[in-house]
Amino acid sequence: MFRFIHAADPHLDSPLLGLESYEGAPVDTIRGATRRAFENLVALALEERVDFILIAGDLYDGDWKDYSTGLFFTGQMARLRAAGIAVFLISGNHDAASVMTRKLTLPDNVHLFPSRSAKSVDLPRHPVTIHGQSFPQRAVPENLVPGYPDPAKARFNIGLLHTSMNGLPGHDTYAPCALKELQDKGYDYWALGHVHQPIEFCTTPWIGFVGNLQGRHVRETGARGCRLVTVNDSLSIESNEFRTLDVVRWEIIEVDLTGVASEAEAMDRLSTDLRAAAEAAEDRLLAVRLVFSGATALHGALHRDAQHLIAECLAVAQQTDRPMWIETVKLRTTPIYDVSELAERDSLTSIVVETLHAADERLGAMPADIQAMLEALPPILREEAAAELEGEARHVLLSDVRAIILEALATKGGDAA
Repeated sequence: MFRFIHAADPHLDSPLLGLESYEGAPVDTIRGATRRAFENLVALALEERVDFILIAGDLYDGDWKDYSTGLFFTGQMARLRAAGIAVFLISGNHDAASVMTRKLTLPDNVHLFPSRSAKSVDLPRHPVTIHGQSFPQRAVPENLVPGYPDPAKARFNIGLLHTSMNGLPGHDTYAPCALKELQDKGYDYWALGHVHQPIEFCTTPWIGFVGNLQGRHVRETGARGCRLVTVNDSLSIESNEFRTLDVVRWEIIEVDLTGVASEAEAMDRLSTDLRAAAEAAEDRLLAVRLVFSGATALHGALHRDAQHLIAECLAVAQQTDRPMWIETVKLRTTPIYDVSELAERDSLTSIVVETLHAADERLGAMPADIQAMLEALPPILREEAAAELEGEARHVLLSDVRAIILEALATKGGDAA
C-alpha cells in the first residue's frame, strides 16, 4: 500500500485580488495566504506520512521578483526530504520554462519533468510510474496527451498534466484534450492542473482537477485544497479524500431584504448570514462579497448613502467575533413601487422615467476594438478589466442615481398641478 497527495496551482506569492484596505484589515494574513496554504500542504504530507506529492503545474505565479519565492519553496522541500517524501511536478503556463528567468537548484527529492517531451519516472520503493511533461512556453495550443508514454505493466500509472481540457469556461485553452483520450490512455490516475475549480470527471480511472490550494479572488469561492489518495496492494484506489488547505475562504453572500422596511432589520439579516458563513469557514479568514437583493422600502436609502451602508456592514462583521474581510458591497435591490405605474402618474414623472430608461440603453455594448484588446489578456485580468470597460461601474452609478430620483418621485410626487 502507498499514499500520495495530488495538488495543483499553488501560485506562490500571487496577490489576492479585489481587496481594499480599511481600518483593522488583516493585511498580513492576506499577503501571505498562498505561502500559508502551501505550508499546510507540507504539514498534511508529514502528518499523513505520504510517499510522494504531485504538483500539476503553476507552482509559481510567474517570474520571481527576487529569490525569496524560490527559497521558500526549497525550504519546504527540505522538510519533506528529511521525512523521505518525494515531490513530482510539472510547469504550467504561469511558470513555463520561457517565463522563469531565475532558478535555484532543487533538493534531490524533487523531480521536475522536462518540457521537450513527456517522460516517465519509476518509483524505486513502490510499483508506481509517473508520466509528465512541463510547458516549454506560456502558450501551449497543442494536445500533449498523444505524446505521453504507454502505461507500464503491473504498475500504478499516473499522468501529470496541465490542461484546460476542451475549453472549460473562464480558462484560456492550453494543452487541450478530450476526456475520452485520457480514459483510453490506460493510466490509473490523471492528476490535472490549470483549472482552479475542483472537478471530478470519473473515478475509474480517476480523472479530475483538484483546484488550487488557495482562492485568490471572489470568483474562487468555497473550500480549496488537495486530494489525499490511498492505493492498496492490488493497485486499486482505496480512498480519495479532498482535504482543505486554504487560510482565506472566499464567499459571495446574498442578503435577501424582501419586505424589510428598517435598517435595523436589514443589519439583523446580514448578521445572521455572516455568522452562518463564518461558522462554515471555521477559523479561516472569511473574505466576503455582500450582495443585497429583494424588493424593499430601503431601496432608495441604500443607494443614496452607500458609504453609510458599507460602514454598517463592516461594523456588523466586526461583531461576529470571527476573522472576516468585506471585499465589496453590491446592491441588487428593487423598489416596492411599480415604475411603470409611476410613469403613468403625470407628464413630468413620465419624462423622468423615460430619460432614465434611455440612459440605460445608451451604455451599449463594448466597441469591437476594445473587445479585441481584452482577448489578449489572461482570463483573470480580462474579467476584471471587462467589468469596468463594459460599464459595470457606470451601471452602478446610474443605478444609484435612478434609485434616488425614483424614490423622490414616489414619495414627493410629480407635477404640482
